[in-house]
Amino acid sequence: MSDPEITFRHGACSASIFVNEISRGEDCFKTRTVAFQRRYRDRHGNWQSTTNLTINDIPKAILVLNKSYEYLTSNAHSDREDE
Repeated sequence: MSDPEITFRHGACSASIFVNEISRGEDCFKTRTVAFQRRYRDRHGNWQSTTNLTINDIPKAILVLNKSYEYLTSNAHSDREDE
């Protein structure tokens, strides 16, 4: 998997934006996707990821997803198109 363009974090919650290049015939275009996760330590102390949320995670998830939406709908990433 490629590196994310940007990641928004709050507490254990994060939302990463990835750029995907899609080819259809002779046409080629970029699209962005958002990957959400919550990190936690399991009973053995190992870091794990999940998309499940506790009640206290919901406001954090909303925050990072709102930041992702704001980023995607603004022109903040337009200067990165040529990278």
